[in-house]
Order: sequence, then C-alpha cells, then structure tokens
Amino acid sequence: MSLVIYTKPGCPYCQQARDHYNAAGIAFTDYDAQTDRSRRAEMLAFSGGDPTVPCIVEDGKYKGSGWGDPPRG
Repeated sequence: MSLVIYTKPGCPYCQQARDHYNAAGIAFTDYDAQTDRSRRAEMLAFSGGDPTVPCIVEDGKYKGSGWGDPPRG
C-alpha cells in the first residue's frame, strides 16, 4: 500500500493523522501542501479542489480530507 498525506505546518488535525498512522505502523509519505506549490496543485487535483488538510491518498486514489469525527482540518 502506498499512502500519501498532504499537510500544512502546525495543523493539529494533520498531526493527529500522522500519529494515527505511526501508531498503526503504517508507512506514509508526508507532503507539505502549504509551502510547496506543486504538491498543493497535486493535492487539489486529487481532492477535486478541496483545500482541506490533511488530504489522504491511498494507492493513488483520494480517500478524503480532514481528520476526526466529523472530519476537520
């Protein structure tokens, strides 16, 4: 499985997502979608223009944006 999380610095929901996957032992790639314009464009393409972070992409497929119940970000 390939897991990518698009985040922004200082986002508590992004940190919760990182903590969740780390605790579960699931490897992921973390991209900064705030300061890296190319990664932001990539994230927006996956999310259909939704700027909410964290944006989760699994095996090249958009899984969702935000974190928690209900998702926030």
